[in-house]
Amino acid sequence: MTTASEIVRGVGGPENIVALTYCATRLRFELHDAGLVNTEQIESIQGVMGAVPQAGDRYQVIVGGAVGTFYNEIMALPEMQKMGAGSSDADVKAAARSKTRGKVAWLDNFFEYLSDSFRPILGILLGASLIIAFAAVMDALGIVDFRAPDKSASWVFVDTMWRAVFYFLPIMIAYNAAKKLDVDPWVGAAVMGAMMTPEFISLSDTTRFPDTVCVTNATLGTQSCTADIFGIPMQLNEYGGQVFVPLIMVAVLALVYRLLKKIFPANVQMVFVPFFSMAIMVPVTAFLIGPLGIWLGNGLGAGMSWMNTNAPFVFALLIPMLYPFLVPLGLHWPLNALMLVNIQTLGYDFIQGPMGAWNFACFGATAGVLFLSIRDKDVTMRQTATGALAAGLLGGISEPSLYGIHLRFKRIYPRMLVGCFAGGLTIAILGTPFQGVKTQAFAFTSLLTIPVFDPMWVYAIAIAVAFTVSMVLIVITDYRTPEQRAEARGELPAQVPDLTVGAAEQDKAKQWLDALGGTTNVVKVEPVAETRVRVEVADSSSVDTAALQEAGLAGVVQVGPTTWHLVAGFDSTDYALAMSRDLVTASA
Repeated sequence: MTTASEIVRGVGGPENIVALTYCATRLRFELHDAGLVNTEQIESIQGVMGAVPQAGDRYQVIVGGAVGTFYNEIMALPEMQKMGAGSSDADVKAAARSKTRGKVAWLDNFFEYLSDSFRPILGILLGASLIIAFAAVMDALGIVDFRAPDKSASWVFVDTMWRAVFYFLPIMIAYNAAKKLDVDPWVGAAVMGAMMTPEFISLSDTTRFPDTVCVTNATLGTQSCTADIFGIPMQLNEYGGQVFVPLIMVAVLALVYRLLKKIFPANVQMVFVPFFSMAIMVPVTAFLIGPLGIWLGNGLGAGMSWMNTNAPFVFALLIPMLYPFLVPLGLHWPLNALMLVNIQTLGYDFIQGPMGAWNFACFGATAGVLFLSIRDKDVTMRQTATGALAAGLLGGISEPSLYGIHLRFKRIYPRMLVGCFAGGLTIAILGTPFQGVKTQAFAFTSLLTIPVFDPMWVYAIAIAVAFTVSMVLIVITDYRTPEQRAEARGELPAQVPDLTVGAAEQDKAKQWLDALGGTTNVVKVEPVAETRVRVEVADSSSVDTAALQEAGLAGVVQVGPTTWHLVAGFDSTDYALAMSRDLVTASA
């Protein structure tokens, strides 16, 4: 059986899959019933780094950088053809938007909008950052002056390889953002592209256009121009590399686009909806949204710059301590966008240096897990940690480590945070005279991009400290609880998480186990889909559904010959934990 077939079988078979998409490192399944997923089986598949249950019936499988290959192989399976024909990426996203992942739906949608606007271009951003790293190494070796304005034509040509990504970034983001909001993505790209044409740029030529007025900022040394367009002053900006402008523009475009689709009959929408969308949004963007987006980006960047300049010690500690909590929630994208804004406006960025301390603390924790897995001959964890560490050290990608390992073992985060603090403190102490660690390019923080940072020696020491501290703490104290270590050695029948459960939950759990036929009849217990407890029993005829409901369950559903779902509410994880502990105690 192929890996693709094993994954499909692990998520409940093709008939349980509503649709499938993928991001940078994860296969994203939309399922009919997440309770049918066999997480243990999925995580044992070679090439799979971990699995992450999501709210509702969504499920993610972490496979690292080969995610595109896995996706294509799954979609090519004969049993997946019917699913593939009936569902599209847009269908999955529309379904996802209709569900509330958290308590504040609009906030979830906002961050999902940011994430999906950037995720599809992570590959080319990584590729561009490695080209920059190569040029920086050549600069460090004295082969070429990376920053010289009079470089040879050959090295200017090398620059085009990575500058193309960042210059045309607004068009790429506009395309992805429009696709996310179910707008013709080429309309979004065209509107943003109008701001980057030679004709638009030429409007700042005061010789050709005498009505254009340019003013030089004495403090910053920058020039701002205003053109006269049909008697209305229009601020001219350089939009290459901007990220806030396309994000705001597409949000407004979506409203205009939907309104136009309601106005025009379906048989003429293909012509008039794009026409009026462009006729409205190009002027609105040029006169209002463009200046607003640049003002917003510059303001946020200036605020962060002020903190870095006036409180560099605090800033160097704050960034690496925040990122471990922002990345798993997808809340790091605004900061990533600010990095791009800083490079565009200031010519350098000061966030990526401290961020590197977090990344290498993350990779150090993974290295510690890898060391222990080799020592304990844990083949599955060794494979997961090896892939995650390679993705981190060579690509600067933290998701395989986070989702595949760190979020599964609660002892890792406190130790990793110590590494983050140590790395940030190193930058705070050594980098304060230089106002932190800076870089003139957007680069994924990996081993290959170390030469991009300045001062390089400060950055190299900081990430080495962060990596070493996290790794040593994991190796010395282990990433598993005593129960998990015992289970790995085959001394316990089930994993018992190191969490506290209240007396009320423990009491109900005992009642439910009795109604399920006792501890001898219950084979396995696990929480699923936020509100349910999935139970496998040896004999379903011993299950007393009436007694279960009398014991406080909102519902009891048999989903398989020996599989039951107990609708326990939002405390389902606590109930599942209490039941698991009773099972372990009974079998001891």
